[in-house]
Amino acid sequence: MTRRRLLAAAALALAGLVHAAPPSPRLAAQLKAQADRWDRAILAKDRAAIEANMADDFRQIDARGNVEPKAGFVDDLVSPDLQLDPYTVEDFEVRVYGDTALLSGRTRMTGRYQGRAFNTHYRYIDIYVRRGGAWKIVSVQISPMPD
Repeated sequence: MTRRRLLAAAALALAGLVHAAPPSPRLAAQLKAQADRWDRAILAKDRAAIEANMADDFRQIDARGNVEPKAGFVDDLVSPDLQLDPYTVEDFEVRVYGDTALLSGRTRMTGRYQGRAFNTHYRYIDIYVRRGGAWKIVSVQISPMPD
C-alpha cells in the first residue's frame, strides 16, 4: 500500500466511511504474537529482528510530536545508552481496516538512559499494513499518561 493509499484509508476511517471489521481470532492472534515478538526483540536489542517487523518507510511520532525515521528509531533502541526493563502491555486491542491494522495499548516502561533511571506510562498505537501478504509496522505514536 502506498503512503497516499494509507493516508486515504486513515482519512476515510476517521470520517466514519470505513468501519473496522472485527479481526478474525486467527488474525488477531497473529498480530498479537507479532507485536509480542517485536517487544522481545526490542528488549534483547536484536537489530535484525526489530527491523524485520518494520516497513522501510516506518516513522515514529514521539511524545513531543517529533518524527523519527526507521534508522534513527532503531539506532536509539539498540544504543548502549538505553536499558529497558521487561514490560507488559495492558488494554491491548486490534482493529483491522482492510490491509491496515491498528494495534493499541498502554504500558509502563522503566529503565535507564545514560545511567539515569526513568519511569514512563503511555498509550500507544502501532499501525501495521499488509504488503505482499506480510504485516509490517509503518508507524508508532505514543501519548504520555499522567502518573
